[in-house]
Amino acid sequence: MGKKICFLFFFILIIALFFRLWNINKIPPGLYSDEAINGNDALIALQTCNFKVFYPENNGREGLFINIEALFLKFFLLFDSPQPWMLRIVSAIFGILTTIGLFFLTKQLFNKEVAIYSFFLLAVSFWHINFSRIGFRAIMVSFCLVWAFYFLLRALEKHDWKNIIASAIFFGIGFHTYIAFRVAPLIMFIVFVYYFLIYRRQKNLKIFWKLFLIWISVVFLIVLPMGLYFLNHPQDFLGRSTQVSIFNTAYPLWEFIKSFLKTLIMFNFFGDCNWRHNYSCRPQLDIITGIFFLIGLILIIKKLIRRQIEFSSIFLIVWFLVMILPAALTYESVPHALRSIGLIPAVFIFSGLGFYNFSRWLDSRPVSTKNRSFILIIICFIILSLNYLQYFQKWAKNSNTYNAFNGNYYQIGKYLNSLPLSQLKIVLVNADGILVNDIPMPAQTVMFITNTYAEKNQKEKNLFYLLPNQIDLVNQPSSFVLIPLEKKEETKNLILQSFPTINFREYSDFWVFQLQ
Repeated sequence: MGKKICFLFFFILIIALFFRLWNINKIPPGLYSDEAINGNDALIALQTCNFKVFYPENNGREGLFINIEALFLKFFLLFDSPQPWMLRIVSAIFGILTTIGLFFLTKQLFNKEVAIYSFFLLAVSFWHINFSRIGFRAIMVSFCLVWAFYFLLRALEKHDWKNIIASAIFFGIGFHTYIAFRVAPLIMFIVFVYYFLIYRRQKNLKIFWKLFLIWISVVFLIVLPMGLYFLNHPQDFLGRSTQVSIFNTAYPLWEFIKSFLKTLIMFNFFGDCNWRHNYSCRPQLDIITGIFFLIGLILIIKKLIRRQIEFSSIFLIVWFLVMILPAALTYESVPHALRSIGLIPAVFIFSGLGFYNFSRWLDSRPVSTKNRSFILIIICFIILSLNYLQYFQKWAKNSNTYNAFNGNYYQIGKYLNSLPLSQLKIVLVNADGILVNDIPMPAQTVMFITNTYAEKNQKEKNLFYLLPNQIDLVNQPSSFVLIPLEKKEETKNLILQSFPTINFREYSDFWVFQLQ
């Protein structure tokens, strides 16, 4: 890389680091139960030394991300009690590594200028920043894709077995991340077919088959533990995807068309409305990046229509069409930014290509070099500012975001931690959710913050979880504190009827009932 590109690379990397790490101990607020159950499983894995390839609770989760979280927790818990950022730092690291991988992959596909533009746009993207700061395993999908394809293309161009092994490792790991990755072999199939034709033309098929066999063998070995698990537990293979599949509807084709179109427009017009995934149904891309995305996409489509067949064009279109499937094949909550997470690298390569072509267009205008550079800097500054304000100001400080991440449950956990160990503490789980060990999922947030998920710690901290219909199990000892997860009047009345002399205090996020 030249000095200018090298400087820009490290400057953008600093921006990527800032956007993914700044105030990660406070943003997002609270801790969503899906993040918390990952953390609780990681804590149990540490305590029992039982690291699973697949965790079947909560509709099933691939185990790699949770096991990595466990390793980070083992270190961080030397200094503090469990905190949300300890889980989210893992996502931030994978998010940062994804931005770096996108640069090298785009450079491999096009050139260093397109790579820099794509790198920058991804570094400041609300869509990617958001999932880089949440403890969801899905963030690893884009990470595995960019690095697997980068090393694969290098290997196939240079006939290099080291790169082919690296590609296979990343691709194999992808199957241990998130269910959306399972469609990725369709992209890989097209890549191998394309290079098979090239190698055949060059009469190098022996080299091709050697590289392919090394690649497929390594992938097979890495995927084998997961394959054996699903062989013995076939009911876990599809998990929640069976519940939201278009094939469960009366008209699957019509549902597919609707979901496909909704996903297509989420980049520029109407995005995910889930506050954990996005800001208030806004497009996944800011307005300027969205325009660059359309420019890049149109340019690639025009090339294909004109039969200007280039590998990079075919590759991007195939990537886009394949990774749109995890969202398009479902009917619930579409557009869905999380199920579409495998689209992120392709979308930002398209956007970088559009930005690059805009800069080339500027070069053809009667404008001085200094003024052209000034215009590009201003555009970059506006894009950065739009995403910064949307994430750190509008989204992070919105009450909808606080509620989406169970901010009230997080505060309950902190309050319980402030009580003496000798104090009997009871959490009344009056919130609905999937049952995990007979307790609804929302309680997972409190369990992680108080580190009482394991039975041993639960007894040591004198903390127990009951359902509303189990309140009669409380034998009215001399003193206890009871906190319901939700502030519901029927729950309040139930507690007051069961314990007429109990004291009641109201906080902004929760109620406390104490018998002294």
